[in-house]
Amino acid sequence: MSRTLVLNATYEPLGVVAERRALILVLNARATMVEDSGGVLHFAGGEIALPAVIKLNKFIRVPYRRNVPLSRRAIFARDGGKCVYCTAPATSIDHVVPRSRGGAHHWENVVSACHKCNHLKADKHLKELGWRMRALPREPAGAAWRVLGTGRADESWLPYLEPFGVEAAIA
Repeated sequence: MSRTLVLNATYEPLGVVAERRALILVLNARATMVEDSGGVLHFAGGEIALPAVIKLNKFIRVPYRRNVPLSRRAIFARDGGKCVYCTAPATSIDHVVPRSRGGAHHWENVVSACHKCNHLKADKHLKELGWRMRALPREPAGAAWRVLGTGRADESWLPYLEPFGVEAAIA
């Protein structure tokens, strides 16, 4: 089953739920369908379009979080699912400064890498290998990154996530 983006009444991204849960919110008048996914649910009395994006009818106050949680999925989303060393599809995470050499496990030191590059780099510094990264890793900011950290985002979500600075992560 597909997933649905949930927006606050102010169009701020809140999270992702299953299509079934989103449909229940719409049918109970707790949310409004903003975009449909193209899928249709058939039932004895007819059919109904399945939502891709819903907006809650009442504003939900969300506690302010300063940091985006560091997770494997969030790292892949930040780096576009590509290896930062060779641009091949990423399959693992790598510490730029190896943990065995004092590198910490934080946003500025963790990147996505393909298996080959991760294996070749091992516990070496980039200068020892003569390698460079496409971009310096940094901590993402904004509410939309919590949505992206949960997994792959749908392309129909892009217009709702762009105002929160994540256009590069999906495209």
